[in-house]
Amino acid sequence: MSKKRILFIATEMSPYLELTEFAEIVNKLAIKSNDSGLEVRCIMPRFGVINERRHRLHEVVRLSGINVSVDDDDYPLQIKVASLPNARLQVYFLENEDFFKRKQIFHDDEENWFDDNGLRSIFFCKGALETVKKFGWAPDLIHCSGWMTGLIPAYIKTAYKREAIFSNSKVVFTVGQNTFQDKLGTDFVKKAVINANVKEKDLELYKDATNTSLFKGGAHFADAVTIGDDQLEKKLIDDINKLKGKTIVPFKGRDSDLTEYIELYQELSK
Repeated sequence: MSKKRILFIATEMSPYLELTEFAEIVNKLAIKSNDSGLEVRCIMPRFGVINERRHRLHEVVRLSGINVSVDDDDYPLQIKVASLPNARLQVYFLENEDFFKRKQIFHDDEENWFDDNGLRSIFFCKGALETVKKFGWAPDLIHCSGWMTGLIPAYIKTAYKREAIFSNSKVVFTVGQNTFQDKLGTDFVKKAVINANVKEKDLELYKDATNTSLFKGGAHFADAVTIGDDQLEKKLIDDINKLKGKTIVPFKGRDSDLTEYIELYQELSK
């Protein structure tokens, strides 16, 4: 019997990028999933602050040639890979000169929010799914974490629902702490409409273009939701607990052995 496949799509992951404490949990989850008999792959952005030499990133030539269309423009996608330290797991990094080469993450040196952060997140979400298609590797489970992944559950249920490679994929979305107070632009939802299978009305939950709206949208479209922090807004937690037909896994503390996640993966992949 073949192994079940799990894909982690994350904004951050130790040791490459640590913006919140959940970066370490993603690392541990990938290793624990592998040790539990799942076939694991990981995808994250290759921000310019991630040291290519230190982490031994190298280009995956066979995956080259992908262009990602966003807001009527095509952007080339370069894919690099590294082996997760102390584990036989591959982490794929999505790279683009326009969006991720800069040496800052979401703010410039004067702490000004980048105007294109919305476009960057759309590019990353679509680029991640196009990369999976290029793999030819159909995931049974897709675990998304970090606000930049918030559109992926919606895309899988709308724009990519006719793609055979995602036809059996169940999506887990982790709601974490808010890390920005800015907005992704009044035209965020319009730009997020990436093909004919998704319409602006499908993305209504994202219209506020805030950190919270990305979490709410991701949770709404996911098959299961996990709470990744103990410092979340009460209203956000209340709204998530009202979602029907979903397994919701509460935060078990930073010293959890993460068994609750493995049990969730097993339940969803039956």
